[in-house]
Amino acid sequence: MWNDKDFEYGKLTLNKQTVEPGENKLVNLNVARLPSGTQISIKAHVARSSNPGPTVLILGGVHGDEINGVEIVRRAVFEGILAKPLRGTIIAIPVLNVYGFINFSRDVPDGKDVNRAFPGVSSGSLASRVAASLTKNVLPLIDLGMDFHTGGRTLYNYPQARYSSKDPGAFELAKVFAPPFIIQKPLISKSLRKIAFEMGKTILVYEGGEALRFDGLAIQKGYEGMQRVLHRLEMIKMAPAATHDIVHVTRTGWIRASQSGLFMWTQSSGCEVRKNEPLGFFRDKDGLEEVILRANRSGYIIGHNNTPVVHQGDALFHIGQEWEKVEPGP
Repeated sequence: MWNDKDFEYGKLTLNKQTVEPGENKLVNLNVARLPSGTQISIKAHVARSSNPGPTVLILGGVHGDEINGVEIVRRAVFEGILAKPLRGTIIAIPVLNVYGFINFSRDVPDGKDVNRAFPGVSSGSLASRVAASLTKNVLPLIDLGMDFHTGGRTLYNYPQARYSSKDPGAFELAKVFAPPFIIQKPLISKSLRKIAFEMGKTILVYEGGEALRFDGLAIQKGYEGMQRVLHRLEMIKMAPAATHDIVHVTRTGWIRASQSGLFMWTQSSGCEVRKNEPLGFFRDKDGLEEVILRANRSGYIIGHNNTPVVHQGDALFHIGQEWEKVEPGP
């Protein structure tokens, strides 16, 4: 199991700053300097128990516009649940992609995605430097992590955890996290999750909500799941119980727009739908036509597109089409 091992414990050094057992520090990871002269640095909250245990990374803001993930980590820091672990070490980074965060952007200035830039190069582009900072300074220190994300712009993800079938520990971690959906997704080249896996580290990815919008359900489910994992690791005293079944999805597919126009959906994420069930309506701008969009497969809606104007072929509903119900982890 991912938490049943003897963890190495002693002096921890992050960016040349030593944090001893029992200490808390805010460590700055300097990444780059912008043309304006502004220094881009990543703030890492490090909290260490005097008692040996795992080192866990709590990460938000890999994509700068995914503010639900930022809020989950920020709230955990602000409310103090990460400040005094009963054992082990917690490294909390609310915002990894600082440039994207202050510019309401998923990416960095040259359009590159930080989560496709790992392991990164310290002398490379800004995306590569951000990735390198995490890869070189943080990942070697941790045993496992939780990476909090949000759907892309106009794309809403119902609260879900994603894992790779190559990493059985991630599936066990996901069941403890206990979101409404657990989704099997392959490792993506140059992503944080893939590089961490190659380093022998388990990273659970949480997705919830839509970019640039706070979503109370997504934040709450992510916040509760994080607490359950830390409680299972005996790092915090209490966590909300998961009393619901979890839908474990092993195959997904998109239902796309059959035509262009104004789209009004009548089903939303989290719902179970049957093949041929109406999902919404296409309406032309001149008020002359209305066409029903029907489901071309049965399953659960795990995400949907909130854009009101669609083009033929646009992805509208993400369907979990092969699934089973599983119980939350112990």
